Amino acid sequence: MNYKLLGRSGLKVSELCLGTMGFGTEAGWGADAATSFAIMDAFANAGGNFIDTANVYKLGTSEKIIGDYLSNNDRDFFVLATKYSLKDNMTNPNASGNNRKNMMRSVEESLKRLKTDFIDILYLHIWDDLTPIDEVMRGLDDLVRQGKVNYAAISDTPAWMVAKGNTMAELMGWSQFIALQVEYSLLQRTPERDLIPMAKHFGMTVTPWAPMGGGVLSGKYLRGEQGRIKPESKRRDELSVNITKAVVAVADELGVSASHVALQWVRSQGFSSIPIVGATKLSQLEDNLKTIDVTLSKEHLEKLDKVSAIELGFPGDFLKEDAVRMNTFGGFYDKVEKRK
Repeated sequence: MNYKLLGRSGLKVSELCLGTMGFGTEAGWGADAATSFAIMDAFANAGGNFIDTANVYKLGTSEKIIGDYLSNNDRDFFVLATKYSLKDNMTNPNASGNNRKNMMRSVEESLKRLKTDFIDILYLHIWDDLTPIDEVMRGLDDLVRQGKVNYAAISDTPAWMVAKGNTMAELMGWSQFIALQVEYSLLQRTPERDLIPMAKHFGMTVTPWAPMGGGVLSGKYLRGEQGRIKPESKRRDELSVNITKAVVAVADELGVSASHVALQWVRSQGFSSIPIVGATKLSQLEDNLKTIDVTLSKEHLEKLDKVSAIELGFPGDFLKEDAVRMNTFGGFYDKVEKRK
C-alpha cells in the first residue's frame, strides 16, 4: 500500500483507512476481539497504518479492543484517529456535545481505553449547533500543545462552520483541521455542493464514511442477500438500485467485485480522498484491500458519474451556465488555468 499526506500536514497515512465501528459485539452484530485482531493484523501486513474509531463505537469496546491490540504491537506505526462529541454516558448534560468540558473529559477516557499517551487525530464527531467554534478550536489547540493530540479534524459539520473554524485558527496561530469526514459515495454525492469544494480550498483530506453506501453498492441486495439496510431506506430506492446496477455492470466488465468499483470511484474524484473501509470479517477486509489495484477508465467514470449525478443547486449549477461563464471570462474560459 502507498501512503498519502493527510491534509496540509506531513503526516503519512495509508491510502485506505480501516473503520472499526464494528469492533465489538454489542447490539447483536460486529466482530469479537479475536476477529478484530486478525483484521488489524491483515491491514498492517498490507501496509495499512490509518485506523479510525470513536469514543461511542460499540459503547467504547472498539477503543478497548484497539488499545489491547496496540499494547502488543508497534504503537508508532499506526496513525490512530478517534472522535469526541457523542455521549458515552448519560450522567450529566455536559457528557456530550462539542463543549470544552466534554472534549477534555472524553479525550481522557479515550486515552484510557486506547491504552496510549496520545491520539494522532482527534475529530469533532458531529456539530451540536450550540458551541462557539472558537471554543472548539482553542480546546483542540490546547490538546495539541499538551501532547495528547497530534492533529485536529472534523466530521459531519456544515461547510461554513468548518471554514470559519479554520480561518479563525489560521489568524490565531491555532491548529487547523487537516481532515474532513463526511458521508460520500455514489449514493450520496451532496457533499459536492459545499463540503468538498471547501475541503479542497483549505487543503483538507476528505475521509468518506459509508463509501459503499452501507454495503448497498456491493450488490448484495440485488442478489437477494440480507443486511442491515432496510428496504424502505433511501439507499435502496429506485435511483439507488439503478446506480448499483451500473456499479455491478462495470465490475463484471473488469472482472472485479462491485465493492472495488464503488471504492475506486471515491478515490478518483479529483480531490484528496481516503475512504474508510469497515470490516467485521477478515474476508471483507481482504476483498477491500484489492481495491488499490483496480483502475477505472475514463468511460467507466463517466458512466458512473452520469447515473449518480445530482443537481448542485445555486450557485453551483448557475456558475456552470455558458452565459455566466461568457460574462465572467469574456470568452476565455477554456483558455484560463483553473485552480485544482
